[in-house]
Amino acid sequence: MTEPVTPLTPRPVGFAPVGQWWRDVTFLHWAVPPQEVAGFLPAGTRPDVLDGVTYIGLVPFRMHPIGGRVGPRLPYVGTFCETNVRLYSVDTAGRRGVVFLSLDASRLVPVLGAQTSARLPYKWSSMRLVREDDVLTYTCRRIWPGPRGASSRVVVRTGKPVKAGDLERFLTARWGLHVAWHGRTIYLPNDHPEWPLHEAELLELDDGLVAAAGLGQPVGPPVSVLHSPGVPVRFGVPLT
Repeated sequence: MTEPVTPLTPRPVGFAPVGQWWRDVTFLHWAVPPQEVAGFLPAGTRPDVLDGVTYIGLVPFRMHPIGGRVGPRLPYVGTFCETNVRLYSVDTAGRRGVVFLSLDASRLVPVLGAQTSARLPYKWSSMRLVREDDVLTYTCRRIWPGPRGASSRVVVRTGKPVKAGDLERFLTARWGLHVAWHGRTIYLPNDHPEWPLHEAELLELDDGLVAAAGLGQPVGPPVSVLHSPGVPVRFGVPLT
């Protein structure tokens, strides 16, 4: 059976070797037929579906910090910007998760560490987040590895708080990620408080990261645009 999507984690993480804060998070999502993205998911998983469709996510945010009060602190890292391209998955055990196709980050040390230890597709990029009152501008240009120069610019105006419905919970209430690891698929659990979500108006979008991940250019504007000031997150030990 597939676990339910709930606003609060149904499976709290006990021992959490890694913790971090995700702040100033913007969620952009496009609906796609599940068969269009099934080939991008690791073995033993399939696209997670809501009302017959699944979603491609483009999620820029600010990491602050890795570690601190909820886990070990990594030296010489500090706060940095990140943007991920992700899909939504469910495995044979019924665990819902995300699959990252790319994770651009502005610090080389965590990029190298995540590539080596977790086999995650991190990329080193020049990135910036600028806030002017209620308008946030995220920019990204990839440095290494390729495709070099892949870029993204997202500008949003944040609005009033919103109560999460079925779609908002489906896109944000995710308690782990699936990743290919030495010929098998592992599940890395996490937990965090319920996302405080806000309306967001998309003022500008010029993105090449989704296409660079192999998905092609999304058709039309995103069907969902949300913002959150952020949550603290803890990651548990990998599960098979």
